[in-house]
Amino acid sequence: MFGLFGKRKGRQAPVDALFARIAEASRQPALYLAGGVPDSFEGRFESLTLHVFLVLRRLRELPAPAADLAQELVDACFAYLELGFRNAGISDIAVPKRMKKIGQMFYGRLQAYEAALATRQPADLVEALRRNASPDQASGEGATLLAAYVNRAQALLAGLDLDAILRDAALFPALVDVEASHDA
Repeated sequence: MFGLFGKRKGRQAPVDALFARIAEASRQPALYLAGGVPDSFEGRFESLTLHVFLVLRRLRELPAPAADLAQELVDACFAYLELGFRNAGISDIAVPKRMKKIGQMFYGRLQAYEAALATRQPADLVEALRRNASPDQASGEGATLLAAYVNRAQALLAGLDLDAILRDAALFPALVDVEASHDA
């Protein structure tokens, strides 16, 4: 499915493979069970956005051609979302409107997560995650676990260069591992 998006500069296959690994990580059942992410289209979008954000953040820190890869990753993400709308039977006329709304939501989440991380206040990240990724949990317990997950994921990604990001299967920790260290 990911190969349908065309070929760009010979990097499309690795970009598609990277996006597939990100999408797979965003579907970890523990994110929805323990992390409080709703198991709905909106919840899956929030989880995917969070995972793409983490990889984009790391790519921003790396030298060229990481910036080009970041843009291609965003393009692959939006192509995937658009394909999802079309497969769900959304009309050709409505798809651009939905994509505009999704784009605004996507970039809004990226800004919110970046701002929360920039303050270096753990409560800010928890609040951003509670507001966006796990809004149904009033206690914030899921968001606290998600924040620990984000911090572990950032640490894992920080040790990866561009080649490792493109080739390594494990870009994110398993949330069950984060749960165990969070409870300890």
